[in-house]
Amino acid sequence: MKTTMSPQRAKRGTQSVLYYLFLAAIILVTIFPFVFMVLASFKTTVEIQDPSKFLNFNFILSNYAEVFERYSFGKPIWNSFFVAFMTTVVSLIIGLPAAYAISKYRLHRTSGAILFTRMIPGICFLLPWFQVFAALGLTDTYFSLILAYMLVAVPFIIWIMVPHFENLPKDLEQAAMIDGCTANQIFFRVMLPLVTPGLITAALMSFIYSWNNFLFALVLSGYNTKTLPMAVFNFIGYAKISWGPLMAAATIITGPVVLISLIMQKYVVSGMTAGAVKG
Repeated sequence: MKTTMSPQRAKRGTQSVLYYLFLAAIILVTIFPFVFMVLASFKTTVEIQDPSKFLNFNFILSNYAEVFERYSFGKPIWNSFFVAFMTTVVSLIIGLPAAYAISKYRLHRTSGAILFTRMIPGICFLLPWFQVFAALGLTDTYFSLILAYMLVAVPFIIWIMVPHFENLPKDLEQAAMIDGCTANQIFFRVMLPLVTPGLITAALMSFIYSWNNFLFALVLSGYNTKTLPMAVFNFIGYAKISWGPLMAAATIITGPVVLISLIMQKYVVSGMTAGAVKG
């Protein structure tokens, strides 16, 4: 028995095919640079520049060995991790109570002012920061980098966390007060555990920003505090670019962030979703 497909069903089928083709194209454009970078990190410079060697190449590890032996990548890795970790921790210590206070007392003007500072390009603060830290003798120190990164991290954390605190039922806070909890106990024992997805999202975004930041590190870091984005400059010369080690270094920089993002993906998705809808 011959069956015919209804026009509505055929239209839905066509839309599904177009949707998945569009999604596949977006994924390809997004993932291809990362795949190219990882594969190139195991190639020679000649093979990297030869399109025919994209998949057919001699697998080597010398690029990674050169990154650590010739360019001393260990110190920049530690610098980037320490600065990113401390920036995230201190920003959370400041940003979480601020976000809770803004949501509790409905300080919308304060929230708008903080968001406005987040919208200002970082380059606007570059020269003032440098002049201040140079006058205080604080250039090429962890303190200057952490403080500069917090300029963006703290407003970003507040911006993410305010909706999460606003979504919490007010009855929870009142019930905790009836049970004899202090303001600090309410915040740490009741509120924070309920906004864990948002907290993880804010911490992860702050860490990624600090890990990848180049602009402030370019001006405020030095020999002792050189971070990974700055260390990549060592592979770029006046007449030659060491493509193999450069791709290996880029993979080292990107790898931890991608791995952490994949592990924390479900928390990030739930955190962004929960903060986007007010209950």
